[in-house]
Amino acid sequence: MKKIVSLLMLAAFAMVLSACGEKSQEDVIEALDKSLDGLTGYKANASMTLQTGKEPQTYEVEVWYQQPAFYRVALSNAESDQSQIILRNDEGVFVLTPALNKSFRFQSDWPENNSQVYLYESLVNDILMDPERTFTATDDHYVFQTNTNYTNKNLNQQEIMLDKKSLTPSSVRIMDVDLETLVEVNFSDFELNTAFEEGDFDMDRNMTAAQLTGDVPVMGGDAEDIVEGLLGEEDEADADAETDGQTEGTEEVDGADVSEDADDVSGEEAAGGVTEEEAPEAGDDSFTVFFPMYAPQGTAFAESRELETDNGKRVILSYEGDQPFTLVQQQSRAVTASTPVHISDGSPVELGFTVGAISREGDTTTVSWSYQGTDFFLASKHLSDEEMMSVARSVYGTEEK
Repeated sequence: MKKIVSLLMLAAFAMVLSACGEKSQEDVIEALDKSLDGLTGYKANASMTLQTGKEPQTYEVEVWYQQPAFYRVALSNAESDQSQIILRNDEGVFVLTPALNKSFRFQSDWPENNSQVYLYESLVNDILMDPERTFTATDDHYVFQTNTNYTNKNLNQQEIMLDKKSLTPSSVRIMDVDLETLVEVNFSDFELNTAFEEGDFDMDRNMTAAQLTGDVPVMGGDAEDIVEGLLGEEDEADADAETDGQTEGTEEVDGADVSEDADDVSGEEAAGGVTEEEAPEAGDDSFTVFFPMYAPQGTAFAESRELETDNGKRVILSYEGDQPFTLVQQQSRAVTASTPVHISDGSPVELGFTVGAISREGDTTTVSWSYQGTDFFLASKHLSDEEMMSVARSVYGTEEK
């Protein structure tokens, strides 16, 4: 009799828990899977703080997604007047820099190739696909800790907090192997299955809106952001069009001839010529030279050269050793035309302080970006993608390490 009473009490207790809405990990996983299957789109706003550079960087992030694969991610940093838009539509993946009136188009599977901290479906997939995930519940949230698949391999673990009622993300913390937080995202609002207007993911419309309506803050002289994906001659022939006023040039970069637009970083001007001068002083007010604070073991700074071009000063830093690379930099310049530059083999990459582009031409890999009014171009035939981005993320020193 006592056994029967005990069983009845346990059953009653289970019913109470069920009535209170308590769910097991399996229940939440099943609900997330169904939510993803029925997802038609969403809009979200968040604040993202990055601890991966010299100083913490905080960005306001606006995310739009429309099924099956349209994306609009607008990132802005009020303190440094940075803004960028990443778009994906039927024409490809674009990175827009409104202040410079520049856009780059990639034939890329972004964002499907890596984890993305501000994309709902990416976070849910990280949860669903990780057999080692852990699960806890608080009064208002379900909390998962999972492994990650970010391009920055220092981002080792992530903690995802989901709202219990909507199962949308409330916050995400990405940590290193020592569980020190490197990236933190806090969502302020999240609207599932929202409707979009025709043209919301159009490149020209987004560029114009950012410049004219202020939907995305337009940068001033410290034009920020990116993706000066340098093109080889074959890629250039495939480009939609060349930006007005640009000329080609070549530079011996890490043992490889790289062809590029003069508005990007090139070593030798096809028109007007260049002269090699003494290496610039890092304290030059008109052009602050930045150095990487990280170099692979067995690789060290070799020399710095300054070239005077029709577009101003260009600085070339050479690193030699086991894994040599070249870093080129010059002042950013706004262009009058906004025809996208096409990069056939590349994708956007987040460097922490800005969004850049990684691309490949033959056996040469390049990472290019803009920051603090300067365009940067990193090239190597010997560094892995991970090493290339580690070097790029460390380019903030004003003197050689």
